Amino acid sequence: MEVSKYIDHTLLKADSTKVQIEQLCQEASEYGFKSVCVNPYWVSTANELLKDTDVLVCTVIGFPLGASTKEAKVFEAEDALAKGADELDMVINIGALKDKNDEYVKNEIKALADTAHKAEKILKVIIETSLLTEEEKVRVSHLSLEAGADFVKTSTGFSTGGATVTDVALMRKTVGPDMGVKASGGVKSAETAQQMIEAGATRLGTSSGIEIMSGIK
Repeated sequence: MEVSKYIDHTLLKADSTKVQIEQLCQEASEYGFKSVCVNPYWVSTANELLKDTDVLVCTVIGFPLGASTKEAKVFEAEDALAKGADELDMVINIGALKDKNDEYVKNEIKALADTAHKAEKILKVIIETSLLTEEEKVRVSHLSLEAGADFVKTSTGFSTGGATVTDVALMRKTVGPDMGVKASGGVKSAETAQQMIEAGATRLGTSSGIEIMSGIK
């Protein structure tokens, strides 16, 4: 198992600078991570820095609250794709899910999935597990699968909690063997990374990729 290829090397802090983004991209290239995950402003910079590597550029849509409109998220996605994003990690409308407005949630995810797939790119759906009941986690995982998304993802890392082994296992059980599951938020050690992968994660969102790789060695 090549753990480096599970890792989305992440820097989403509001005060991130160009020097830090350059360092992130250099580290991702050096360690052979699957992608860097950056805010939309940095997509074109990361795309240029990584153009001669196999490291993908991932960005976030409707981040971190998910409460912007479907139309705004689609525009943000189209803009990010035009600037060189390979993968989009969108935040669901959590309030709509809690209101049981499943049609809206599913249609929004489908709109983003269609936008990504039109460009032959990937959509991951951040469900923000720390704010959801078990029933809501199952329901939105089903909706994401039905809407054609490529991954379900646990967390933004900016809410009340991050990924847990229990949530990853629940999401994997819900979506079946073929859909991606991304564990994100609090994955800081090789031991935790291994636990998440064993529970069914196929991708890890973390700012601790180097520490994880050092722990494995």
